[in-house]
Amino acid sequence: MPSPHLWLRAETKPMEHRAALTPSTAKTLLDAGFKITVERSPERIFDDKEYADVGCPLVPALSWKTDAPADAYIVGLKELPENDDSPLHHTHIFFAHCFKEQGGWKEILHRFDQGNGTILDLEFLNDAKGRRVAAFGYMAGFTGSAVAIDVWCHQRLNPGATFPALHPYPNEDALIAHTKERLAAATKGGDLPKVMVMGALGRCGSGACDFARRAGIPEENIIKWDMNETKNGGPFREIVEADIFVNCIYLAHKIPPFVTSELLDGERALSVICDVSCDTTNPNNPIPVYSINTTFDKPTVPVKTTNPKPLDVISIDHLPTLLPRESSEMFSRDLLPTILELQDRQNARVWVEAENLYKQKLAASKQ
Repeated sequence: MPSPHLWLRAETKPMEHRAALTPSTAKTLLDAGFKITVERSPERIFDDKEYADVGCPLVPALSWKTDAPADAYIVGLKELPENDDSPLHHTHIFFAHCFKEQGGWKEILHRFDQGNGTILDLEFLNDAKGRRVAAFGYMAGFTGSAVAIDVWCHQRLNPGATFPALHPYPNEDALIAHTKERLAAATKGGDLPKVMVMGALGRCGSGACDFARRAGIPEENIIKWDMNETKNGGPFREIVEADIFVNCIYLAHKIPPFVTSELLDGERALSVICDVSCDTTNPNNPIPVYSINTTFDKPTVPVKTTNPKPLDVISIDHLPTLLPRESSEMFSRDLLPTILELQDRQNARVWVEAENLYKQKLAASKQ
């Protein structure tokens, strides 16, 4: 059986600095007999030279379209380039964002169908217990909590001003130090914000709670909700009684909304929502008070309410790129055992199930 060939493509999503494969995991895979080709990228947090130094040949960005062998796995993280409807011939390993019927889901599946390609979606690679083998969830919650607190501080320090563009931090300590400084300036020794985390028992929610603690938010100000607190269905008045709401749930099916426009029009302390889950175009989005994904260049979108108190939503769908090196290393290390199973893909449960799921979703798109 020939050794698997992984082709790490350059990300095209603006401000995406992470990588599905890091130089350290690439070295492990090369030692295990894999072939790895890496597209050059000025945006990736890891320099091209870091990959070359461990033995990966470098090729131009987006050359996978024309130069990648038919049997190569095209590996990435975020969406494929926009404004392209050409058939897709390869097997792609990435977050396709189309299996939950997100906006444009039928179009992307149609491209794979036309080219006889396959999606092995990173979001749906599960172990035998149904738990994802690798996820950015912890870092998404961690960085989402950081941005939410920063926006809250900005509202107090610069009333009426738009929150500025975000830029990646070199490490966790730098991000925490920045947030502590902002909180000190915004509160001047007064009360710190109350942060409500939905999905607090999961990886994402744990990350959100951990960041709040490390930034100096006292434990009694961190309101932790999970399935037990929401089992009777929303909307929930308790959300608008917090200053900051960080949504970290994994949406698997339709649930009642957590908040509504009517709830937000009333009396509230809430002034920041960070929707880490970011099911913006999902018809079952439990936070149906905004309709666009925000970006690192424009991190917030205001919610229109009859209550004059400001309310900003953060809906960035790649928050972990705020700490790109650490989040990439964590994800790639967790993914590594599953990638190694590509050496015997036909007998590897996780990959067999991933391909079957693709076939099911493709069939559903044609109904």
